Amino acid sequence: METMHTETQEYINGMAPGPLTREIPECMRNKYTLIQSIFDLTVTLLTAIGYLIQGIYRSLFRRTKKDLKGQIALITGGGGGLGSLIALRLARLGCVVVLWDINKQGLEDTVKLVKGIGGKCFGYVVDLAAREDIYRVADQVKREVGCVSLLVNNAGVVSGQLLLDTPDHLIQRTFDVNIIAHFWTVKAFIPDMIESNNGHIVTIASMAGHVGVPKLVDYCASKSAACGFHEALKVELESKGVDGVHTSLICPYFIRATGMFEEVQSRIVPQLNSNDVADRVVYAIRTNENVAVIPSYLRILLPFKWIVPWASVSEIIRSMVTDAMPGSPVPQADRKMQADVPKINGKVESRPMTLIPPARHDRHV
Repeated sequence: METMHTETQEYINGMAPGPLTREIPECMRNKYTLIQSIFDLTVTLLTAIGYLIQGIYRSLFRRTKKDLKGQIALITGGGGGLGSLIALRLARLGCVVVLWDINKQGLEDTVKLVKGIGGKCFGYVVDLAAREDIYRVADQVKREVGCVSLLVNNAGVVSGQLLLDTPDHLIQRTFDVNIIAHFWTVKAFIPDMIESNNGHIVTIASMAGHVGVPKLVDYCASKSAACGFHEALKVELESKGVDGVHTSLICPYFIRATGMFEEVQSRIVPQLNSNDVADRVVYAIRTNENVAVIPSYLRILLPFKWIVPWASVSEIIRSMVTDAMPGSPVPQADRKMQADVPKINGKVESRPMTLIPPARHDRHV
């Protein structure tokens, strides 16, 4: 059995001839290898077409929504902004909500909001740039609350300066929070999901993960990495035969009232309402949607990036986003905030999205 497995693996890796070519003369093997390749390609294309038809059908007709009652949902960056809105919605659907954030006051406010609507909620102060802190609090959550079955990697930071004006520690912070932390949170909670064959991992990325924007070089790079993380993780789970653990990638345009892009100068495509985005995230979770682009019509435009000349792509991007962070390198609002932002070795940390709570009316859902 072991020999058969080894031979099969060598064939897949192109290190050994396939079953059709093993016993035939050397001069004829290339022809049979070509036949095998054509056969494999045909089967792959037919399977892909089948999934395409299935996807079109599901997009045209309303999807069945799964019940989230009793699920333990952990949301990073849950102390405000989009994280707090998602928390409120999941609590109303019967989830036990666990919030992680570095902002203690924001955590306390959101926990009160969730409990105020009758939800069950726990808040933990966590530095998502510190791997040991993530693992430590993850163990604490398992002991005090239970096994997490819904993980929403939502926390994000932005420096918002031209690359050469961005301090090295802010670039490092952007990657630590926006993508590296995803590795530690997933490694902390996915083993229990795989064991029970039940779970969902949500990656809150951005349209900035698909296109580049001036003043957001580090942010775009980190969100692009988040998109790649989601795709590779999904394929890896499928290759292992894990069909009960789902993944969703959320790619919104600039969102209002999250504390990150309040002053962005955007044309053609308007900024998104944070409540609408939160609704869309929950819908993606309940329908096990693989990728949610917000607004959805941008999904149609993305393929043109690889078709049309680069000059056209660059012109469109610069026309849509004339300035992602007006007033950089240090906007006036940031100067006021920096007094309250944690410092490491005397350097101001990049602001988390939850430092500026959304307008009060946006937090009532």
